[in-house]
Amino acid sequence: MSMRVGFAGIGLMGLPMCQRLLAAGVPLTVYNRTASKCAPLLAQGAQQAENLAALAANSDVLMLCLADTAAVQDLLFSPHGLAQHLRAGQLLVDFSSLEPAATREMAARLLAERGVHWVDAPVSGGVQGAADGSLAIMAGGRAQDIDAIRPLLAHLGQRVTRMGEVGAGQVTKVCNQMLVACNALVIAEVVALAERSGVAAAQLAPALAGGFADSKPLQILAPQMAAREFEPIKWHVRTLLKDLDTAVKLSQSAVSSTPMAGLAAQLMRLHAANGFAEQDPATLVQLHLNFTE
Repeated sequence: MSMRVGFAGIGLMGLPMCQRLLAAGVPLTVYNRTASKCAPLLAQGAQQAENLAALAANSDVLMLCLADTAAVQDLLFSPHGLAQHLRAGQLLVDFSSLEPAATREMAARLLAERGVHWVDAPVSGGVQGAADGSLAIMAGGRAQDIDAIRPLLAHLGQRVTRMGEVGAGQVTKVCNQMLVACNALVIAEVVALAERSGVAAAQLAPALAGGFADSKPLQILAPQMAAREFEPIKWHVRTLLKDLDTAVKLSQSAVSSTPMAGLAAQLMRLHAANGFAEQDPATLVQLHLNFTE
């Protein structure tokens, strides 16, 4: 019998992930604070939970894809939160990008209070990767729990890697985001420098493809930056800033130096403060260019 899945958080990533589960025939119940966001999934065959109690009652595996640590804490442990409705034998899988220490604390509390195990499984690959089922999934948790959900995760990602115990997936995602965010900031500098030096910035990505400087962020962001194409929004500046802040906090607790991430956080914070927090990171090029178009 297929595992029944409950999914909370129907946002930029959650929606295409749920669509892939439904396309694979997975019995799916969905919940979102703004209920109308579930409409496309209901048309595809999902059931909608009116509340968190119903979500828990109809699920063997609970999946979360929320904005940040505070959002997950609130959904689980607020006075009317999900945790009080969970039962021993269920499994919680969190795709959100959270602080590793908070993940470990919440997982320990959920196990002690409800007998529910936790797998932190943050993803990388963006909205397109979620739609294509090509996400990279970095997981932390018991090996038997991760193995149990591999058939479900196979519908969402090209690769699932167990990185260690609970929290290890979040540490790996922090490392991922350090690379992505610093890369995005340097790409913005490169596009601006090329333009001001008389080089067609639109040619950067194809010219560097396959070389040591190539990367997925380069191939995605450089053309957008050169063309000033900032919509549709595929991800948010605020998300990268949140992850960089997590990296700096983690480095302090681990007594590990991360000067590049620290500088990147300052630049990202400046950009967000200039009104771009809800915009696509392609807008980072505007840190360096005064637009007259």
